[in-house]
Amino acid sequence: MFARKAILPDSEALRDLIADYSGDGTLLPRSLAEICENIRDFTVAVEGETLIGCGALHLYGLHLAEVRSIAVRPQFRGSGAGRLLVNALLEEAEQQSVTCVCLFTRIPEFFARMGFAEARREELPDKIYKDCAHCPKLQECDEVAMFLGELPHFAILPRPEKLQLRLPQPLVKLKR
Repeated sequence: MFARKAILPDSEALRDLIADYSGDGTLLPRSLAEICENIRDFTVAVEGETLIGCGALHLYGLHLAEVRSIAVRPQFRGSGAGRLLVNALLEEAEQQSVTCVCLFTRIPEFFARMGFAEARREELPDKIYKDCAHCPKLQECDEVAMFLGELPHFAILPRPEKLQLRLPQPLVKLKR
């Protein structure tokens, strides 16, 4: 089993895998067009010739990225494919010098074992404004917000002559 970046010929398999988890609300549904448009966000887990899992890393900026659309075919659960995917996405976030990676999940124990900590939704406004505002479960959300790294800090900036730029530090290398 190995992880690799998704390519356009994977699109239909990705759509079908995500659809298997979107019927009950575990994942947000993704159309084939949306998957094709965002194919570069996806990483896949492959066993032989079979695509067995997927995940995506959505970049908001240096301050934040989101791990999303983690799915593993039921017969491969417990095989390490989920951990393989998350690790590959975290490496990608590190290569991009992202300082915080977030996710929303109903299985926080899995991500806690990988070093993620719980956060309040309000601490991740980029995610809330982009995705949650359009979610049908907005008022009854049952997902746990989690993060790894340094939560973004939002504040009113001083006048330009007092503004000092500070480049963010990339995520600390995770022990795997």
